Amino acid sequence: MALHLTLENIYKLYQIDPSTKMEGIVILRQTNSTDIEIGPNSRLFDGLLLGFLIRGTMKVQLHFLEHEIQAGDIAVLQPQLMIDTQSLSPDAEIVTIGLSLDFMAGFPMMRELVMNDQVRWYPIISPSEEEVKLQQELITLLEHFYQKKASRKKTEMLQYLVATMMSMITEKYAALSDKKSITRSRTHELLDDFYVLISKYAQQERSVGFYADKLYLTPQYLSTFLKQHTGRSVLQWVDQMVVLHAKTLLRSTSLSIKQISSELNFGDTSQFCRSFKRVTGISPRSYRNTK
Repeated sequence: MALHLTLENIYKLYQIDPSTKMEGIVILRQTNSTDIEIGPNSRLFDGLLLGFLIRGTMKVQLHFLEHEIQAGDIAVLQPQLMIDTQSLSPDAEIVTIGLSLDFMAGFPMMRELVMNDQVRWYPIISPSEEEVKLQQELITLLEHFYQKKASRKKTEMLQYLVATMMSMITEKYAALSDKKSITRSRTHELLDDFYVLISKYAQQERSVGFYADKLYLTPQYLSTFLKQHTGRSVLQWVDQMVVLHAKTLLRSTSLSIKQISSELNFGDTSQFCRSFKRVTGISPRSYRNTK
């Protein structure tokens, strides 16, 4: 069963100083094998994870594919991708930046990175020596701002620093040439195909049968398969994708809640509000007004 990581439980699970806690972002520097979790549980994070290997080497399985990561490499992990740390060198040092979907909602570029097919297929990038130096300087700056005393503009400053990092990463992806296809297991193929489907259709289609038909499976098989391998049902996955769209529209546009409800193909505004609150715990209006 997969372990679900959120910004609420990650501080306790990784024994992070709670005094550094802030909304929407966590920055964690880990050194030596005693600090980095290797275990039987897959992990899933609700937001976007950026992993920077500062020193050493490591082997990880991301969404059922194995990767060898070298010093200087960056792992860009989209929400709900499976993460298994398999081995790492004794000198391994990693900086992980976890970003909630709320933190990214006001920046369309960040949302595009979350939905980018190329990122999902190739989550590991290898910057040049010059790029690594710039990125590590930016990481240090991010850490300093993250640890500074709370202030009215602290979140906003961190958002713009993260946006700068994202721009460097997206520029690297844009420069990548086409790569050879990689071998995938049937399990990975199904998970990946389902992810593509909900990314494309979640705003219009919310029935288990629709996705099962597209994958040539029975609804019961698809439901059991996803619950077993991700810990979430079909409808929970669909709800998450719809809420991601809704949060982005609420934070980055001036559309009314009624217009957003229509945009997301809800029957009426009250249905949208009930669905949003069921997933997030708050109403769309409260979410929009919460900064």
